[in-house]
Amino acid sequence: MSFPTFAASPSDWTRYLFFTGKGGVGKTSLSCATALRLAEGGRRVLLVSTDPASNLDEVLGLTLSNSPTAIPGMDGLSALNIDPEEAARVYRERVIGPMRGILPEAALRSMEEGLSGSCTVEIAAFDEFTGLIGNPSTGENFDHIVFDTAPTGHTLRLMSLAKAWDHFLDENTSGASCLGPLAGLQKQKSIYEATVKTLADKSLTTLVLVTRPQIASLREAERTSLELRELGVGNQTVVVNGLFQTRLTDDALASEMQRRGEEALERAAGFLSTLPVTTVGLRPRNILGVAGLRSIFEDTIDLEGGEIHESWTPPDFGGLENFIEELSASRHGVIMTMGKGGVGKTTIAASIAVALAERGHAVHLSTTDPAAHVAEALAGELPGLTVGRIDPIAETEAYRQHVLATAGATMDEASRALLEEDLRSPCTEEIAVFRAFAREVAQGTDKFVVLDTAPTGHTLLLLDATESYQRELNRQARSTQPEEVLRLLERLRDPEFTRILLVTLPEATPVHEAAALQEDLRRAQIEPFGWIINQSLLESGASDPLLRRREQTEHRYLQEVANHLANRVALVRWQIAEPVGVAALLALTRQADLALQSH
Repeated sequence: MSFPTFAASPSDWTRYLFFTGKGGVGKTSLSCATALRLAEGGRRVLLVSTDPASNLDEVLGLTLSNSPTAIPGMDGLSALNIDPEEAARVYRERVIGPMRGILPEAALRSMEEGLSGSCTVEIAAFDEFTGLIGNPSTGENFDHIVFDTAPTGHTLRLMSLAKAWDHFLDENTSGASCLGPLAGLQKQKSIYEATVKTLADKSLTTLVLVTRPQIASLREAERTSLELRELGVGNQTVVVNGLFQTRLTDDALASEMQRRGEEALERAAGFLSTLPVTTVGLRPRNILGVAGLRSIFEDTIDLEGGEIHESWTPPDFGGLENFIEELSASRHGVIMTMGKGGVGKTTIAASIAVALAERGHAVHLSTTDPAAHVAEALAGELPGLTVGRIDPIAETEAYRQHVLATAGATMDEASRALLEEDLRSPCTEEIAVFRAFAREVAQGTDKFVVLDTAPTGHTLLLLDATESYQRELNRQARSTQPEEVLRLLERLRDPEFTRILLVTLPEATPVHEAAALQEDLRRAQIEPFGWIINQSLLESGASDPLLRRREQTEHRYLQEVANHLANRVALVRWQIAEPVGVAALLALTRQADLALQSH
């Protein structure tokens, strides 16, 4: 499929521009480049980031705050960073502060953890940037406001129901986690409603769906597009970032990388045919500074320059084989792969399961990935290996029906609408699949259980805090919970029973988001077993000059993980054969070592 290149002509853009997409697709680079292009076209531009893993400061080369800062060397361009975590902290104190000295400490701790999840962070950040949209006077000094990271459909639906909040909050006694934040945001309902209206106005707002030429990334863009179109946010465009084309016919790795990208675009042809699509070619290094941002719009890719050291000694990395040898010695237990979408958790989990089964262990592989074709293809192919799947949709629907039949049974129409929306949140899905995970984890007492996509650290803390609160107030008898749920935290915190593997790519956003996840787990008293750096080009043997430069760009992130973030590291190189089927998955675990890094 052929598409025009991304141009960002100032005459083509609306006042408000939202860049959205999965972590690591290049939202920050493209939003910064677009803001710079608009400013160089004579417009006054404010660039705003609400991404907790944003590297906006790094890209622009200065430290930003939550107030507009003029960017040196970029006339007409200012930027600010909305820190979602800080916004959530301020919001939590606004909600909980009046209750200090009234409720017991256990109750306050439970409330604080209940307001620490992704929904609270997102709504608190939404509270910050609605002032830039719903309150016209706030951004009156700018012609364009460019947002790095857009609100999700869930947040917009909650805001669009603002008129019903008062009655719902008066009647609701269910303690729903995502509606807690709204109790402290009621005074700004008119601004929220104006914001939602502005987002749906195609003359004012453009939604830029940033994706990579990868199946998972394109699927996420399509899901986001449909969800937001249903809410009236229909002025959308797609930018396929990181499209790779090689001029070498004798470089097998480069040829395969190009083929996979083309195949992913072909599979997404139906979706891509519904919207304007432009592309940005894969760059050899991180996009930093004015020159780097301008290069996004250049047809010729510069393979020189940058902070690249030709002579470099990598840390002593081992491969997955080293991890598997250590894991195999325990003969049973739970192994979980965790990390952001698109880093290869499913493939890594499947390869570990296959390698353990080959060693003669009884292994059960389970996933929550709705598109886990790799795992499904393994069923019955290897003695000792069973494959299952936790269906998040089915688990969530069962949970929703239970809550609606109990807490929602006596609500009026408006209150029930808010409850139903609350139950569509990401937090609800996490809680709904919790018991399913507990059932799977319990099997680790007599076999290996390999789980792809585990509950987040926040979910684990929420369960713990909630149980503590309920015990103190004697509101719930522990005997009503299944034994596997009651022992779940105990098992996950036992390093002899559970090993959590953080999977990342050797790139800024996946590494930094995995680091944040590690801290989240540690708050829940769970220490990760190790890190897996997936799809690395280190010593790949590629002759394509762009890929060689990309490999050099990985060095700083490989060093960061090995020297500062991980106790153990395994490196998995980008391989030519697509990792599907038993033989290909075993090949991932048998790549030559560079010696296990352990400190």
